[in-house]
Amino acid sequence: MEHDSPWKEVVEDLFEAFLSFFFPQVHKSIDFSKGYQFLEKELQKIVKTSKTGRRYADKLVKVYLKNGSERWLLIHIEIQGYKEKKFPERMYIYNYRIFDKFRKTVISLALLTDDNPRFRPNEYRRSNLGCEVLFRYPLVKVIDYRDRVSELEASSHPFAIIVLAYLKTLETEGNVQERYKRKKHFLLELYKRGMKRETILAIYKFIDWVMELPEKLDTKIYHALKTTKEAKAMPHITTAERIGMERGMERGMEKGMEKGQKAAMLQAVATVISAKFGKPGRPLIERSRQVASLEVLEKMLAKLAQSPNLSEAAKVLDEIELLNKKRKKPSTN
Repeated sequence: MEHDSPWKEVVEDLFEAFLSFFFPQVHKSIDFSKGYQFLEKELQKIVKTSKTGRRYADKLVKVYLKNGSERWLLIHIEIQGYKEKKFPERMYIYNYRIFDKFRKTVISLALLTDDNPRFRPNEYRRSNLGCEVLFRYPLVKVIDYRDRVSELEASSHPFAIIVLAYLKTLETEGNVQERYKRKKHFLLELYKRGMKRETILAIYKFIDWVMELPEKLDTKIYHALKTTKEAKAMPHITTAERIGMERGMERGMEKGMEKGQKAAMLQAVATVISAKFGKPGRPLIERSRQVASLEVLEKMLAKLAQSPNLSEAAKVLDEIELLNKKRKKPSTN
């Protein structure tokens, strides 16, 4: 069961909430009014030179401190979903490589999402002939919240429901009907907690991803959701947007005409953008309507569906528009 990817996305989508829930002391030291920046490309360059056996680290974020002692520091976050002997070594290697590149303080944090209660590697130690290295880092184990379920249920924090849903995902492994009931409960509850639209979308995406179900049961949940008054005021995402895309394509195919297929595809693109990004995504919908080729629209839809945030989605449109300009440019031969 690979659950690292949905955790990585929700950490990026709800970064400030992630820190306030799991690492409150770190959160208190950061001045979020100055913003923060994910350094994915820089991290990948560092990791490629590592010999840890793994080709990626999870997240690297540039943040600013409240006390002004440094202009900024780096937070390195590792999300680990299985027992791994070399995990502490990798934490240490990435920490010093990041420091070596930026010459800034690096805070390494570990979130363990596996279900092994004995796997708690929170330090790396090496010594020989009087020379010793000790690297200790903050570590959180998600399954430790099993004893705090009532506290999570009473909490309005976004990660309270994320943790609850994940714990139930682990508990319902192999029990489809019980997972269906739990997933339906969490998604219905999500709309009643009075959260911001963007927060609801991020949590919805996480729950739908980790609590995987057969399509028929996901469809039943979709129909249950769309009848609630809380959900009617907000577009559905993930399972619902996938269903909408499929239906849009079916309507286009039934017409048996290129025009119908293109209209369905444009609607599917608009559905994905609207569901993922809301009002800020409207300019992207207008830009997508300038694409004439059905083939290009299909590729664009696939990329948009995988875009984790608005800036990445905008890059997809930039690439498409650049490609169209090159095609239209007259040959000089």
